[in-house]
Amino acid sequence: MSNKLILITTALAPMIWGSSYLVTTEYLPQGYPLTLAVLRALPVGVILLMICRQLPSANWWLKIVILGALNFSIFWWLLFVSAYRLPGGVAATISAIQPLMVLFLARGLLGSQIHTYSITSAITGIFGVALLLLTAKSALDQIGLLAGIGGAVSMALGTVLSKKWLSENKEDSVSPLIFTAWQLVAGGLLLLPAAAILEPALPNLSSENIFGLIYLGLVGAGLTYLLWFRGLANLSPNTIAPLGFLSPVTAVFLGWIVLEQSLSVLQFVGAAIIFFSIWLSQRKPKQTTLQPSTSLHKQYS
Repeated sequence: MSNKLILITTALAPMIWGSSYLVTTEYLPQGYPLTLAVLRALPVGVILLMICRQLPSANWWLKIVILGALNFSIFWWLLFVSAYRLPGGVAATISAIQPLMVLFLARGLLGSQIHTYSITSAITGIFGVALLLLTAKSALDQIGLLAGIGGAVSMALGTVLSKKWLSENKEDSVSPLIFTAWQLVAGGLLLLPAAAILEPALPNLSSENIFGLIYLGLVGAGLTYLLWFRGLANLSPNTIAPLGFLSPVTAVFLGWIVLEQSLSVLQFVGAAIIFFSIWLSQRKPKQTTLQPSTSLHKQYS
């Protein structure tokens, strides 16, 4: 598969994540963030693991636990805290700093170069998200802000470490399907105790609730992270990270189309700026894969 096709299919992941906002608000019971996160990750992770029938080697155990925590447990937990304590526009705008964080983490952990167009693209994307989502009534909450920043750091670090460890373990390589299954199971298991202790039992689920959970699990987690991790295995972090801007754009336009929510001219301008920032992030010479040396093996996106 060509890198261009991999990039296109990887972009589907954040677009589907954008639909998760609609499904969560319209089809799932409210007030059970940790429990719903467990149900989103663990069942589909177990299903994928049963399909793969391959456990990680000893070399991967600790890494999978760390990545499961960063990409799922910590990220989803802080994301829910941020979403509950901040207006949606503020929470999403804070999350939009993730591509910028990836640039600097990739520099420190992978030795990737930081180019002017990458910085410009990331900052432009953040500005576009702010125009798309922020309103004059947006309020700030200190805990919510810290949770939003923490969630962005967690996902950015998980992205860079995934690339780093996939590149460093070529002799013990795993497929994106197996890599996704392991992390979903690890992330779900790490969330399970917190959900059991901190939240009450779920009420009886309606058919709509069940549909929402199946969609978020099979499509919103299983399929999307399979596409995302496959992209990470083949492309650079600086190429992949800006695609995350597609998530808030998708969420807003689905609200406009499906829920008939109104959009202002300024929001359309913000969406246009986001698309420009994504285009800008891809307008660069083909990145060369960092070749493994005797001292260090590095590559990630």
